[in-house]
Amino acid sequence: MFYRKTLKLVCGLAGGSVVLVFAAAAADSRGLFGDLRGGEAGRWSRLSVLRAAQPAWTPAIHTPSPTGHSWDFNWDKRDPSSLTNGKKKESSTEDPSSEQDNGKPKATRNILLIRHSQYNLSGLSDKERILTPLGREQAELTGSRLAALGIKYDVLIHSSMSRATETANIISKHLEGVGVDLVSCDLLREGAPIEPVPPVTHWKPDAVQYHEDGARIEAAFRRYIHRADTKQKEDSYEIIVCHANVIRYFVCRALQFPPEGWLRMGLNNGSITWLTIRPSGRVALRTLGDSGFMPPDKLTRT
Repeated sequence: MFYRKTLKLVCGLAGGSVVLVFAAAAADSRGLFGDLRGGEAGRWSRLSVLRAAQPAWTPAIHTPSPTGHSWDFNWDKRDPSSLTNGKKKESSTEDPSSEQDNGKPKATRNILLIRHSQYNLSGLSDKERILTPLGREQAELTGSRLAALGIKYDVLIHSSMSRATETANIISKHLEGVGVDLVSCDLLREGAPIEPVPPVTHWKPDAVQYHEDGARIEAAFRRYIHRADTKQKEDSYEIIVCHANVIRYFVCRALQFPPEGWLRMGLNNGSITWLTIRPSGRVALRTLGDSGFMPPDKLTRT
């Protein structure tokens, strides 16, 4: 009776695996396992039941193994140790390590990548692909959000395409008190950075477009996404208004993810993606496509 009540209680609390253990102990105490070699059979039988009660897998087997290459601290070719020319100093009193320390960046760069707002998809030329009324509302909301962060922005760079330029102009009105400069850049225009993996059926640019756009967008990445210059003394906050494909490619490259995975991410219009680049070359993604500051009825992804 005692063993029956015990089994019932354990079954309700812990499940079948523990029941097996208690059953084994009860059976052994009654001599059901036999007493071969002075009780050895009982101990080994209990061990067998314990093993049978365990899952067939172990955490070590199911822990994902690291894949890919280790982090490249010289991904932007600005690591101080890679910038020394290896020439011997004329004076033996000069410490090479001291020179290297003086050449290390001290500031952190914060890069806020803004996707342009909703625009007229039926336009045949770039001049006709201007923001819709909703798109202008989205840009106002994004500008208000950036202003509410209370950050002193250093520069506002934007793609030369109409939808990005108009978005940047609306945002800049909310930052007039900061006195941020607007800079247009052709390298940030929308395009096809690299053939996506896995492929998609709804969008298939010609190989030459990947070849041309990819080189341009990679050039934009190298110009704008890197650690701070050694002359920069304070942390900086830079806004770049451009396009979804460009932003997604930048994120993959900055985090050293496979760049062909860029199309697996989605970005709402007017959303904010925030990259932080430390002096050491470490990169962190603070936000990806943040649009929580917009009402649900204002969200689009065109």
